Amino acid sequence: MMDLFAKAEIRHIKGSRTASAAANQVLTEQDFANAWAEITAWDGYAATPLVDLGSLASTLSISQILYKHEGPRFGLGSFKALGAAYAALRVLQREVSRQIGQGASLSSIRSGEHAEICSQITLVSATDGNHGRSLAWGCQRFGAPCRIYIHAEVSEGRAQAMRDLGAKVIRIDGDYDASVALARDEAEQNGWFVVSDTSWPGYSEPPRDVMAGYGVMTRETCESMDQAPTHIFLQGGVGGLAASVAAGLRQYWKDGAPRVVIVEPDLADCLYESAKAGRATTVAIAEETIMAGLSCGEPSQMAWEILEQEASDFLTIPDSIVAPTVRLLARPQGNDPVVEAGESAVAGLAALIAARQNPELSQALGLNAQSRVLLIGSEGITDPEIFNQIMAENDDG
Repeated sequence: MMDLFAKAEIRHIKGSRTASAAANQVLTEQDFANAWAEITAWDGYAATPLVDLGSLASTLSISQILYKHEGPRFGLGSFKALGAAYAALRVLQREVSRQIGQGASLSSIRSGEHAEICSQITLVSATDGNHGRSLAWGCQRFGAPCRIYIHAEVSEGRAQAMRDLGAKVIRIDGDYDASVALARDEAEQNGWFVVSDTSWPGYSEPPRDVMAGYGVMTRETCESMDQAPTHIFLQGGVGGLAASVAAGLRQYWKDGAPRVVIVEPDLADCLYESAKAGRATTVAIAEETIMAGLSCGEPSQMAWEILEQEASDFLTIPDSIVAPTVRLLARPQGNDPVVEAGESAVAGLAALIAARQNPELSQALGLNAQSRVLLIGSEGITDPEIFNQIMAENDDG
């Protein structure tokens, strides 16, 4: 099977990592602390597992692979549960406070004290699946109507999961970026509130809250480790996950923070192209990647501010190595535990495996026998039909 990874075309460009101010200014320690205090108080909160893939690390001739498995998060299947639901609560807090003329606490929104007002505040977003599912779940918990915009390639299973949580789902013919544009336009026309994981000029508070919510995952991870990893491979998308984790690691480990490697599909490489151009750059999505959650052509400006300073490397990977990586986790080597992961969860691991089959790329990334690599397994099985199709395939050829 390793032949598949050895043959994979991996593009690499160096970042311009600097002594970062953005990691402490775009997302502050207080932003993360506030999100931690709120989310860890929610019913059903539990830290997700940090899995040690010792046998695979030995196969790849590195010291350690730690995989943060977000599949069990709040029963929603992904890390997104931490972001959209928390950002939704913060939007409701701000609007309720405006309407009653005084500050409303998060706990008062959560407890239903302002249920009548919340029932009149419609929250909307575009999604590839997981963000919308988290928003729908949050709206159901907090009593707000929810509208979710999805593009043509989002699976029906993911759409139904959002409907099951009470959301009205609107499917369009275009791609993810078109669904973002429609959500923004219709929200503006109707007085609804967008809860997006990507920022644009004049729109920053909800994306900042989304990224602050993701910090719960990073803090759990850091508090489970006795030393910093040497590397972290982070999947791209609009950049919100990667920027939040990079900022959280910088704040926790200071100068000892790990080398940040960004991984994207070669079919949706807006962060790679941003690194090439030296500024946030939008790319056209000509073909959808199997990594549905990473099929994004326009980076979040706020996320890019952090990644421009924190990321050391940017990689793109082909879809051909994604399904084999899903199967490798589900049918592990040696004594490694079984991990059932979604397609977007494995981008970092797929890139790591491919890099270790390529001595020149390994050297360029500073990977060696002493490397300790952290991976964020961002989702579990969020669409059982797709997962079953992947598992029914084989790695021959």
